[in-house]
Amino acid sequence: MTLRFAFRRALAPALVLAAIVAPVSADPAKYAVCASCHGQGVGGAPKAHDEAAWAPRIEKGVETLVKHVKEGFQGDAGYMPPGMCAGCSDDEIKELITFMSTAK
Repeated sequence: MTLRFAFRRALAPALVLAAIVAPVSADPAKYAVCASCHGQGVGGAPKAHDEAAWAPRIEKGVETLVKHVKEGFQGDAGYMPPGMCAGCSDDEIKELITFMSTAK
Protein backbone atom coordinates (compact mmCIF):
# COMPACT_ATOMS: atom_id res chain seq x y z
CA MET A 1 0.00 0.00 0.00
CA THR A 2 1.43 3.36 -1.00
CA LEU A 3 1.57 6.28 1.40
CA ARG A 4 -0.83 8.26 -0.79
CA PHE A 5 -3.42 5.45 -0.75
CA ALA A 6 -3.05 5.00 3.01
CA PHE A 7 -3.56 8.73 3.56
CA ARG A 8 -6.70 8.79 1.38
CA ARG A 9 -8.06 5.72 3.13
CA ALA A 10 -7.51 7.30 6.55
CA LEU A 11 -8.87 10.69 5.49
CA ALA A 12 -12.07 9.51 3.76
CA PRO A 13 -14.11 8.84 6.95
CA ALA A 14 -13.10 12.24 8.34
CA LEU A 15 -14.26 13.99 5.17
CA VAL A 16 -17.60 12.21 5.28
CA LEU A 17 -18.06 13.18 8.93
CA ALA A 18 -17.12 16.79 8.18
CA ALA A 19 -19.74 16.93 5.43
CA ILE A 20 -22.40 15.63 7.79
CA VAL A 21 -21.69 18.07 10.64
CA ALA A 22 -20.67 21.08 8.51
CA PRO A 23 -22.47 24.29 9.40
CA VAL A 24 -25.40 25.28 7.24
CA SER A 25 -24.55 27.86 4.61
CA ALA A 26 -27.66 29.01 2.83
CA ASP A 27 -27.52 30.03 -0.82
CA PRO A 28 -27.20 33.84 -0.73
CA ALA A 29 -29.44 34.27 -3.79
CA LYS A 30 -32.27 32.34 -2.17
CA TYR A 31 -31.67 33.94 1.21
CA ALA A 32 -32.07 37.41 -0.37
CA VAL A 33 -35.82 36.84 -0.69
CA CYS A 34 -36.02 35.81 2.98
CA ALA A 35 -33.76 38.66 4.07
CA SER A 36 -36.13 41.22 2.58
CA CYS A 37 -38.35 40.68 5.65
CA HIS A 38 -36.26 38.61 8.07
CA GLY A 39 -33.27 40.95 7.80
CA GLN A 40 -35.09 43.75 9.66
CA GLY A 41 -38.11 41.98 11.15
CA VAL A 42 -40.62 43.48 8.70
CA GLY A 43 -44.26 42.69 9.47
CA GLY A 44 -43.43 40.73 12.61
CA ALA A 45 -40.99 38.40 10.86
CA PRO A 46 -38.41 37.01 13.28
CA LYS A 47 -35.04 38.57 12.50
CA ALA A 48 -32.43 36.28 11.04
CA HIS A 49 -30.07 34.84 13.67
CA ASP A 50 -32.29 35.93 16.60
CA GLU A 51 -32.67 32.57 18.34
CA ALA A 52 -35.13 33.91 20.93
CA ALA A 53 -37.47 35.23 18.24
CA TRP A 54 -37.29 31.95 16.32
CA ALA A 55 -37.68 29.64 19.35
CA PRO A 56 -41.52 29.59 19.50
CA ARG A 57 -41.69 28.97 15.77
CA ILE A 58 -39.10 26.19 15.83
CA GLU A 59 -41.11 24.52 18.63
CA LYS A 60 -43.95 24.07 16.12
CA GLY A 61 -41.63 21.92 14.02
CA VAL A 62 -39.67 22.56 10.87
CA GLU A 63 -42.29 20.77 8.74
CA THR A 64 -44.90 23.29 9.91
CA LEU A 65 -42.58 26.16 9.03
CA VAL A 66 -41.96 24.67 5.57
CA LYS A 67 -45.73 24.53 5.10
CA HIS A 68 -46.01 28.20 6.14
CA VAL A 69 -43.34 29.20 3.62
CA LYS A 70 -45.17 27.37 0.85
CA GLU A 71 -48.78 28.15 1.74
CA GLY A 72 -48.41 31.33 3.77
CA PHE A 73 -49.40 32.01 7.38
CA GLN A 74 -51.25 34.72 9.22
CA GLY A 75 -51.33 34.79 12.99
CA ASP A 76 -50.75 36.94 16.05
CA ALA A 77 -47.00 36.87 15.44
CA GLY A 78 -47.24 38.28 11.92
CA TYR A 79 -47.82 37.39 8.32
CA MET A 80 -45.85 35.13 5.98
CA PRO A 81 -46.93 35.53 2.35
CA PRO A 82 -47.29 32.29 0.38
CA GLY A 83 -44.79 31.19 -2.23
CA MET A 84 -41.93 33.47 -1.25
CA CYS A 85 -39.41 30.73 -2.06
CA ALA A 86 -41.29 29.16 -4.97
CA GLY A 87 -38.09 27.82 -6.57
CA CYS A 88 -36.90 26.17 -3.35
CA SER A 89 -37.15 22.49 -2.51
CA ASP A 90 -38.33 21.46 0.95
CA ASP A 91 -34.73 20.67 1.88
CA GLU A 92 -33.60 24.13 0.77
CA ILE A 93 -36.38 25.75 2.80
CA LYS A 94 -35.32 23.70 5.83
CA GLU A 95 -31.72 24.79 5.30
CA LEU A 96 -32.78 28.44 5.10
CA ILE A 97 -34.90 28.11 8.26
CA THR A 98 -31.95 26.52 10.08
CA PHE A 99 -29.64 29.26 8.81
CA MET A 100 -31.97 32.07 9.89
CA SER A 101 -32.93 30.58 13.25
CA THR A 102 -29.34 29.98 14.37
CA ALA A 103 -27.17 32.67 15.97
CA LYS A 104 -24.17 33.80 13.96
